[in-house]
Amino acid sequence: MAVNEVLDHNTEGLGQINPKVAPLTETENTFNTPNDGQDFGDEKEYDLTHTKELDEEGNAAFLSDPFSPFDDLPAEPKRIITIRAVFVGLCCGALVNASNVYLGLKTGWTFSANLFGAIAGFAVVKFFARTFGELPILGGSFGPRENNIVQTAAMASGGLSSVFVSAFPALYQLNLLDTPKADFWKIVSLTAVSGYFGFFFATPLRKFFIIYVARELRLIFPTPSATAMTIRSMHQAVTGEAMAKMKMKALSGAFAGALILRVVSQYAIGILWDWHIFTWFFIWGNYNNAAINVENWGWLIEFTPAFIGSGMLVGLNVSISFFMGSVLAWGIIGPALVHNGICWGSPLVPDDPKWDGAIQFFSLSLKFSNKDNPSPRYWMLWPGVLLMIAVSFTELLMQWKIIWYAFRAVYRGLCNGIYAIGKAAKKDLAWFNKGDQHEDDMVEDSAAPEDLVKMWMWMPGLILSIICICVVLGVEFHMPVGMSLLSVFLAFFFSFLAIQCTGVTDVTPLTAASKASQIILGGATKGEHWNQTHAQRLNLLGGAIASMGANQSTDLVCDFRTGFLLRTPPNQQWLAQGVGTIVAIFLAPAMFQLFTTAYPCIIDINAETCPFSAPSVSAWRAVAVAVTDPTFPIPKTSGIFSIVFAVFGCVMVLIRHYVWVGKLEWVKTYHPNMMCIGLAFVLPQTVYGTAMVMGSTWAYIWAKRNPSGFDVYGYAVAAGLIAGEGIGGVINAIFQVAGISGDKYGTQIACPGDSC
Repeated sequence: MAVNEVLDHNTEGLGQINPKVAPLTETENTFNTPNDGQDFGDEKEYDLTHTKELDEEGNAAFLSDPFSPFDDLPAEPKRIITIRAVFVGLCCGALVNASNVYLGLKTGWTFSANLFGAIAGFAVVKFFARTFGELPILGGSFGPRENNIVQTAAMASGGLSSVFVSAFPALYQLNLLDTPKADFWKIVSLTAVSGYFGFFFATPLRKFFIIYVARELRLIFPTPSATAMTIRSMHQAVTGEAMAKMKMKALSGAFAGALILRVVSQYAIGILWDWHIFTWFFIWGNYNNAAINVENWGWLIEFTPAFIGSGMLVGLNVSISFFMGSVLAWGIIGPALVHNGICWGSPLVPDDPKWDGAIQFFSLSLKFSNKDNPSPRYWMLWPGVLLMIAVSFTELLMQWKIIWYAFRAVYRGLCNGIYAIGKAAKKDLAWFNKGDQHEDDMVEDSAAPEDLVKMWMWMPGLILSIICICVVLGVEFHMPVGMSLLSVFLAFFFSFLAIQCTGVTDVTPLTAASKASQIILGGATKGEHWNQTHAQRLNLLGGAIASMGANQSTDLVCDFRTGFLLRTPPNQQWLAQGVGTIVAIFLAPAMFQLFTTAYPCIIDINAETCPFSAPSVSAWRAVAVAVTDPTFPIPKTSGIFSIVFAVFGCVMVLIRHYVWVGKLEWVKTYHPNMMCIGLAFVLPQTVYGTAMVMGSTWAYIWAKRNPSGFDVYGYAVAAGLIAGEGIGGVINAIFQVAGISGDKYGTQIACPGDSC
C-alpha cells in the first residue's frame, strides 16, 4: 500500500526526518509514511511560519521563510548532472525498489528512497571525489546540488513498486492474466506508459505547486523539505562531513546486520526469526494445554528489523494504534466469531493427532472465501478495507479548503492565460481578466529561465504517453478507449489531489485514490454489462493506471520541492528523473517475477499458507470483486459490522479535527490512528504491530535519554534496518529459486507443527 499511505504513501527518505531538524510541532515528528501503497499517520499541523533547525553549534535557529530557497550553499559547477551522481542514485533507488517488493508483499508497506539516496549517495560520491581527485567522471568536487541529483535519481528508480504488491498479484489471484513470466513484457509496457505519464504530468506541476500556489496554500512538503535540510547540513564546511560519516556508519551497520539476520534466519526460523512462545508452552505441557489456542491467532514475536525500524520512524501513537488494532481483530473479534460459529478454520497439521488443537484461521482459499463458510480473515477483510476507504476520504474532505483554493487558483490561471492570448491577438476579453496573484503570495523561483523545463520538452511526451496508454490497454488487455481515457482522467484528478495533500499533511492518499478509481470504474463497467471476468480485469488495470500516475507524479513533485530549496536547476533534475524511471519500469516487474517464481503462493488464491500475506492484494481484490459481482459476496454479519465500523472511524476523524482543539489540542497525541486500526484487520499477523511497538518504545527512550545521539544516529539506523531486511528478502528469493533455501536445508525446530 504510499508506508502505499500508511500503506499509501506514500508516502512514498525511507520515511525519515532530517536528524538535524527539530520537530515541526511540539508533539509530533515529521515522517514519510510507508507507500501501496495507504495513509499512515494522522494529518499533522505544522508551524508554517518558522521552520526550526539546529545550527552548527547545535543552537535552535529558524528559517524566516520556508518558501525561499537556501542562501548559504557552496558554489558548484553549472552542470551538476554527472555520470557518477546518476549511477549512484540509480543503485540506491534499485536497492529500495527491490526491498519494497519484498516488504510490500509481506505487509503492504513500501518506502520511498529520498533520504536513503541522500545519505548513502553522499557517502559514495564523496568517497569518489576524495579518492580520484580531479579524474574525469569519478573525481571532482561534490556539492549539495549534485547530491540532490543523486537523491532525485534514487527517488525515480525506487518508485512504481506499489502496484506489484497490490493490483498485479490480485489480477493473477483472480485468474485474469496468464503468468508473470508469460506476461512480463505486457507488464513492462503498462508500467512504462504509466510511469512516464506520471513523469511528464508532474513536470508542469512544479511551477503550479512549488512556485505559484505554495505560499497561498501553505504547501511546505515536510519530508522533501527535511531531505533538503539534511543534504545542506551534510555539506556544511565545519561539521557536515563528520555528521554524514556518522550517519552513514549507523545506516551501513544496521543495513548489514538486518540483511545477515534475514538471510541466516531462514535456516533456523523458529530460533532466529520467530519465537512461538505459546507453542513452546504447549510442547512443554506435553501437548495438552490451552496455549496452542493463543498460537492459533498468530500471537508470537518476530524479530523483523524492517518493522522495528518503522516503529522508530512513526512513533508511539501509530505503533500502539496498529498493535491495538491487532488485539481488537485477532485477540477479541476473531475468537468471538469462531466461538459463535460464524467463522471457521482448518487443521494446521491434519495427520498428526498431537497437533489436533492447532487450527489455521487465516486462509483466503476459495473454500473459506465465501459468505457461507468464511474464515475469520475473510470476514475481517471487509470491515478493514471499508474503514480504510472511509477514513481516507474523510481525511481528504477535511482538506476541502485547500482543495477549493487549489482549484480556484487553477481557474484563475486558466482565465488569465486566455486573457493574455486574447490581448496578444488584440481582442478585449475583459471577463477573463481575474487580476494578478497577490504579491505576498508569490514565491520567487530559484531557477533561472534557461534552467526551466520548457513546454516543448514535456507536452509531446505527455500526449504520447496518453496515446500509448490507450494502445497498450487496448491491444494487450482489450480495454476500450473510453475506459482507458477514464483511467487517465482519474490519474490526472487524483494526482492533483495527492500532491496538494502531500504538500500540507506529508501523507499521500493513495488508498483513497486507488479505491475511488476502482469504485468509479466498477460503475462504468456495470453500465456496459460486460461479463464479470472482463469487468474485474478492467477494474484492476484502470485502478493500477490511476495509482501509478498519482504515485509517480507526487514523488517527482516532492523531488522538485527539494531541488527548489537547494537551487538545483529543474531541467537537470528532470533528466535524472527520466533516467531513473527507465530503471524502475524494468526493475519492479523483474522483482515481482522473481518473488512469484520463488513463492508461487503469492498469486495462488487457493494456497492455504504463504510466507507473504499481501494485505494490499487482498484489499484490491476485495474491492474489484465487490464492485463487479452481481451477487453480494460479503457475509451479512461482516457487512453490517463494516458499515458500523466505517461510521465509527469517520466520527473519530471528525473528533480529532474538531473536538481536540484549543486547550484540548494535547489529546491529539493520544488519539488512535484509525487507518492503522483498519490495516490491522486486513493484515492477519500480529507480529508487525508488536515489532513496531518495540521499535517506537526503544526510539522514545533513546530520544529522551540521549537526544543528541538519537538526532545523529536514530533515523539512519531505522533506514538501514528497513532496507537491509528488504534486500535480505530478495536474496532469500534468489536462494529459493536456486534450491538452497531454508525450507530445504534448514530446520523447523521450535515451530508449531514444523510449519514456520
